[in-house]
Amino acid sequence: QVQLVESGGGLVQAGGSLRLTCTASGRTFSSYAMGWFRQAPGKEREFVASVRWNAGVTNYPDSVKGRFTISRDNNRNSVYLEMNRLTPEDTAVYYCAACRPGLEYGLDTPSNYAYWGQGTQVTVSS
Repeated sequence: QVQLVESGGGLVQAGGSLRLTCTASGRTFSSYAMGWFRQAPGKEREFVASVRWNAGVTNYPDSVKGRFTISRDNNRNSVYLEMNRLTPEDTAVYYCAACRPGLEYGLDTPSNYAYWGQGTQVTVSS
């Protein structure tokens, strides 16, 4: 069992930056691939970033590539999402998720994640 808690959301002006943190409970955090997703009102949950267990491989959709960076610190049981050059289109609730144990592919698909945080709101004003 893994419990995830996100923090770091808030209100920021367009062009600004935010850093989200997700802290996990559980002794086996380092064995999980981790991901960030977001969901805006009236829209489906959207993949934002993923990182494999050893932090060696990351993946992003084109919508955030070059602006967002995912990282993890297995010693701190934490995964981070650094978001730069934010736009109003980035406004959403951001969720941290832990992938099903042993799964290292299909990390852009929400159904491949077994554990989810409660989400943190990110609002970007124009």
